[in-house]
Order: sequence, then C-alpha cells, then structure tokens
Amino acid sequence: MFLPPGSVPEPLSEKTPDDWTPFRNRTEFETAEFFFIENQTPATQINRLLDLWASTLTKHNDRPPFADYRDLYKTIDNIPVGDVKWQSFSAQYTGARPDVAPPWMDQTFDVWYRDPHQVVRNMLGNPDYVQEFDYRPYREFSTDGDVRQWKDFMSGDWAWNQADLIATDPETHGSTFVPVVLGSDKTTVSVATGNNEYYPLYASIGNVHNNVRRAHREALAIVGFLAIPKTTKEHASDPKFHKFRRQLFQSSLAKILERLRPGMTKPEVVRFGDGHFRRVVYGLGPYIADYEEQVLLACIVRGWCARCLGPRINLDEPASERCREHTEALVEEATLGDLWDEYGIVGDLVPFTNDFPRADIHELIAPDLLHQLIKGTFKDHIVDWVEKYLHQTHGKMAAKRIMDDIDRRYQWTGDDSKALMKVYLPAIEGHVPIEVVQTFRAFLEFCYLVRRNIITEKTLDKIQDALDRFHRYREIFKTTEVVETFSLPRQHSLQHYIHLVRLFGAPNGLCSSITESKHIKAVKEPWRRSSQYKALGQMLVTNQRLDKLAAARTDFTTRGMLDGTCLSAAINALGEFNNTTFDIRIANDEPGNPLREDTEPEVNVQEDEDVGDVEIDTGPTVIQAHVELAKTPQRNRARTVSALALELSIPQLPNMLSRFLFAQLNPNDPRDPLQIPPADCPQYDERISVFNSACSRFFAPSDLSGIGGMRREHIRACPAWRKEHPRYDCIFVNTNPDLEGMRGMDVARVLTFFSFTYRAETYPCAVVRWFDTLGELPDDDTGMWMVQPAHHANNAPHIAIIHVDSIYRAAHLIPVYGSRFIPPNLQHYQTYDSFRRFYINKYADHHSFEIAS
Repeated sequence: MFLPPGSVPEPLSEKTPDDWTPFRNRTEFETAEFFFIENQTPATQINRLLDLWASTLTKHNDRPPFADYRDLYKTIDNIPVGDVKWQSFSAQYTGARPDVAPPWMDQTFDVWYRDPHQVVRNMLGNPDYVQEFDYRPYREFSTDGDVRQWKDFMSGDWAWNQADLIATDPETHGSTFVPVVLGSDKTTVSVATGNNEYYPLYASIGNVHNNVRRAHREALAIVGFLAIPKTTKEHASDPKFHKFRRQLFQSSLAKILERLRPGMTKPEVVRFGDGHFRRVVYGLGPYIADYEEQVLLACIVRGWCARCLGPRINLDEPASERCREHTEALVEEATLGDLWDEYGIVGDLVPFTNDFPRADIHELIAPDLLHQLIKGTFKDHIVDWVEKYLHQTHGKMAAKRIMDDIDRRYQWTGDDSKALMKVYLPAIEGHVPIEVVQTFRAFLEFCYLVRRNIITEKTLDKIQDALDRFHRYREIFKTTEVVETFSLPRQHSLQHYIHLVRLFGAPNGLCSSITESKHIKAVKEPWRRSSQYKALGQMLVTNQRLDKLAAARTDFTTRGMLDGTCLSAAINALGEFNNTTFDIRIANDEPGNPLREDTEPEVNVQEDEDVGDVEIDTGPTVIQAHVELAKTPQRNRARTVSALALELSIPQLPNMLSRFLFAQLNPNDPRDPLQIPPADCPQYDERISVFNSACSRFFAPSDLSGIGGMRREHIRACPAWRKEHPRYDCIFVNTNPDLEGMRGMDVARVLTFFSFTYRAETYPCAVVRWFDTLGELPDDDTGMWMVQPAHHANNAPHIAIIHVDSIYRAAHLIPVYGSRFIPPNLQHYQTYDSFRRFYINKYADHHSFEIAS
C-alpha cells in the first residue's frame, strides 16, 4: 500500500547514538579501521601492538580494545550491516567429446559471486551519497541560449528512453528506474609467483553521479570473480576450447545476474538513502570494458567493431549500428561462415543480455577513455608511428639519437612514461613534420574535450572538429608509408563518442580507469594480504570485511557518532579537564591537536604526474581558487626584508614592498605604484616570515578530485628542494577577472613566498618574475600559448611582489625546443634559465586545458 502524500521518512536507524554494536565504543571501531583498512596490519603485528597496548593498561586494571587479531576479525565479522555473503557455482564442459579428451574438458571451473540484487539494494539505501543521486532521467539545458548539456549518467538519452519504455507498462509506470552498470577486466597480481590472474566483475548503478562512481564511495562494488579456463599449449588453439571459454563467460554473467531479472519487469519496493520508500525497476545498463572484453561480450570477431557494422578492412567507412534484432535475424538466415566473414559475428554464441528484458549488448558497450584513447590510440598507435617514422626517415642510428633527445625532453618535466601524453607534443616538435604535431594536437584536444565533467552542444561541435582534424592530419603516416591502414578498432571507436555522450552522459563516469583503480583495493591488496596459497578464499573474506567496515562507518556517520576525532570526542565526554594531563597532545599550537581551528581538511596524496604535488581534496565544493602559505615558516631563511633582498639578489626589494603595501592600502588610487615615491609609502615592520611553499585549492572536477570536485596542489619556491637542487614553480596569476582563461591571466615564476604584518594585519605575498605572453592567440601548430621572461626597458628582469590571493594555481611551462638537441649535461632544474621561450602546457591536466585553451 502507498504511504499518504507528504509522509515524513522514518529514521534510517532505530539505534541510539551510543550504540556501537558490535564494538563497545568509538575507540574499538577506529582501531579496527586503522588495523584492517588504513595500515593493513599483519596478524602477528596486530598481536604485538595489542600486547604493548595491554602492558600500559594493566596498572589501571584496563585492557586494549581487542585481545588479539582473532578477536578483531571476529568483531568485524559480527558487524550487522553491509553483509552480502559470497557464494559459488561450478561449470564444466558438457558437449561432444573426442576419444582422447583434452584436460580442460574434465576440469571443473568455480565462479564466486555475491548477490548483485542485494548489493544494488545496499547502494540504493546508502545515505552517504544521497545528495549525489538522480531519481529520474532528466535533460539539462544551460541558461545561455537553451543549449543542452550532458553530465551524469541519467542526463543521457539512453536512460530517458528506458524510462519511456517502463512508462508504457501500467505495471511499471511511475517506478524509479535503476540501471545496473557492470564492468569486468582481468588483472594480474603477481608474475613472479606464477602469473596469478583474477577476473573480477564489478557493479554500480547509473543513478549515482559520476564523481561518486569515480571516487568509489561504495558505489562501485565487486560482485564476482569469473573463472579463467586454462589448458595446455597443445590445446590452447582448439576452437572448441575458445568457444567454451566464451560461452562460460556469457553463462556466468547470466547466472550471477539472474536475481535481478524479476525486478526488471515487476517493480519492487526499496528504501532509499533519504529514508523514502520507492518502487524500482531494474535494467542492465552500460558495460565498462576494454576492446578484448568488448569482443567477448558482443560475440564478435576480433578486428570488428562491437557497436557498428563497419567492414573490418575499413572500419571508418560509414555503417549502420549493430542491434540485437538485426543480429538475431542474421543468425536465422546466414551460415556461421558468412556471419563470421561478412558481419564479424560469432553465430554459435548468445550474449548474456539476451536473457534480460530491454537489454542490447551492442548498445550497452560503454566508451573507454583509458584503453581506447590513452593506451590505445595514443600509446599503441601514434606514438609507435612516430618511432617508425624516425627510423624510416633517418635510419637506425640517427633515429636512436633523436629518440634519446625526445626522451630527455619529456623526462625534464619531472614526469615518467605514465604521463607521456601530457608532454609528448612539445617534445617531438622540431624532430617530426608539422603534420605530425598537428595530428597530436587534434587528438589531445579530442581527449581533453571528451573528458570534461560537463559536455555541451558546443563541446560536441569542438569534439567533431578535433576528430575531423585528427583524421585529416594523420594521413601523413600513410603518405610516408609508416602505416597501410587506419582500420584499428580502438582508434575507430573515436567516431562513436559523440553518440555515446548523448546516450550515457559524460564518459568520465564510465571509464575502465574506474574499475582498474578498484582492482587495487578489491583484488591486488587483498591478494598481498593473503598467504598467496589458494588465495581467492582469503581475498573474498577480506573484501567482505572491508564492506562491513565501510557500511559501519556510513551507519555511525549518519547517526552523528563520528564528529571530530576519537581523542576530541573522549575529551568532550570528560567535560572539564586538566590541561596538564594532555599538555603535549592538545597544546593550541601543536599540529597534532584535533581541536586546532586551522586544521587542514583531509586529503589523499596521489601518485599523479600533474604539475606540482597533487592531492585529492575531500572538503566541500568551493568554486573560486584559494591559496594559502605553508603552515610553518622556514627558520633558516631570511628574517627581515633587507636580508631577503640580499638572499634573492634583489636590492630594490624594500622599495618594491613599500609600493606593494601602498597599493594594498589604496586600491582605488589610479596611479601606477611604480611611480609612487618611496617616501610617500607607508613604513612597514622589517620582520618577515619566509615560506618554501603555498597550497592552492581549486575546483577541478574533470581531474582526480574529491567528491566535491576539489583539488589541491603545492607550489614550491625553495633554494634546495629535498636538499638537492633549487625549485621555483610557475603560476597562473589573475590580472583581469573580467576576462576568461589566459586572456585574464598572466604567468609568473615564484622566487619566494613570505608574509609580513602591518597594523595587526598579515599580508601573505610572493616575489615573482613575470613572463610576457607572445601574441594574442595560442600557437597554430601546438594549440598552446607561448611566453618569454619579461624585462624592463633597461633589460632588467621584471620582478614584482603580489598578494597570494591573486594566484590561481601552478602553471606548467615547457621549453620551445625547436630542432636543437639538449646538451646531455643540462639538468632539468636549469630549464627556466637555459631557454628563452616556453609553451604554457595546457595538456598538463584537464583544469590547465580549460584555463589555457
């Protein structure tokens, strides 16, 4: 029966705010989290630490939270929420057998899985991302000219069309549509111990926003480990074995997902994270997979496209889309040989989606930014073509010399091969024809445009333009006979991206980088924590415990039980306390003090190759950028303005600071501060604090970021970075906030950060050396703005003092190398002093692309 309209949802939990079941208190819960999740402490070390802890408590007749690791694990296992148990089924070959059967025909293959129906219900009931959830499909238009835009999955046409189908059935009309997003990908956990492979299957729901799925937040869950049939080398090429592997894959998916099938035609009532009950109808949504997996899923022949009927010899030839109805009609009429040769269809296999309503595997193949664009088209195709071009044009030895120079160029940026895509274009310029540079520019712009968090109709036009230019300029590789054909499935996939954006929203929410990232927590780390002998069972238990702890944290947070820190909660519970008891731990100026007002928000440091030291910021969304100096000044740096002027070899620094202070105090004075006589400027206190870094916090949802789209990076300005060489980063400075992008910004190099106090107000500042922007537009070939060090009329460097509030974020500059070879003895930290022109690298990350395009 329906609740009355306007009914207030009941509390999600009937438990009281002091019920920590199965833990006795917060300390026990957070200790379990620390041991099992944060530190991944081995059992022997858990026992050792608990023994040490117990030794400090015996005199108080008290005991530590757990007796030993068994007590810890047992308590985690007793957590009453988040429990979806693992189960299994077995499969075996049952077809015709030869007189001497190969070993694989007698083997039994186990598939482990968790009920995806319950996993999805847990996601729907999770209050952790209730504000990041769409309950219905929608179409979104910008206020600027009613231009349509796509963002999260439910903004796409596919979900809208599915809702239309559901609405035509009186039984399902008015139900909330819940698309189940799937993903699978083999992963290797260790080559050294026998090439251990696992085949995880993941599930999510299309209702959660892309940022939630990318940040995981329990909105991407492992629901199965598929079997990986193997056989001897003698039988590895047996067509029967190949067919068995493919059919086992399809049958396993159908079996695992069968509990969802009833809810796809008959609504069921589910309680959501906001406390309301809703009727829901499930459906199979997009499938995240690389190309090899797409071949398997769509039951097609390798070399063909899973989405369209483009001929294998020329995939880019215009062709109609594949669909379930057309494939089934062909299977009815054509021979297996004709299906294989003429349509690329494996006719004796049936996709698992045929067992479910409203599901068409050809339509459900998701875009894959990681494997189709970055690892595929970029790394495996056009980077390889450049090397072939150099060998073909210059010969073996000369080509190696050029490649060594290219390697030095991109290694100078501080990036490794994982970030090659961000620095490769300026590294090859001067060594290859301009058409090759333009090919890379077009491709990179395509990549950064489709990776945007919000894609508008105007963006789609830019995407099509970039794709057209890429197809036009890549012909250089054919005319120079580097390649014979561009009929490459992963490269061909670029043609489908505009259609896929319209169907599924921004592709960054469906990329295989999401599942590959999940591999670490769900597969690789549990494997390392196991005995590595028959490890799968241990890995399943680890995953179950991780889920239980995550669900417990969500439950406790929802009930307001995890505010502050464990120590601050204990102190508050004591009420009035004696400061001397905690004199070190809670001193107001101690960094470890949980009650400090200036404690920084929690961040996760990433091994990212972007400019600066990049961190994910889990704090709330703040659209405007904000820069703060480091918390601690440098004790071995200058303490006065005069000393800083001597340290930096800038004798005019005191006068510069006077004029800076005048400008700060008189923002409406129309005069140029440089023309103000020092005698007319305020007199400041000579004492200063010098800092080696500042932190910029800004909104960058298309990059690795927190749930609110926030990102942090450190900007360095220190004479001995890591006690080795100097490091002085470059920055974007807001100089005209009324203009967008580079037209409203300038670029500078930070020479130092410092602060001083005038009339009880602290002024955080930076001494910078300016760059001049060359031209009114970016470079025609690379698409990047060019700058050079700025000078005064007397050829002196243009140096200034700026307020840190005018700094936006770090800027990544790359030298304009031209055709010159880099001297082998030149070091990367000498870059800014050795070159005279630089590109502003808009390909450093997606946020830089938005600024510097």
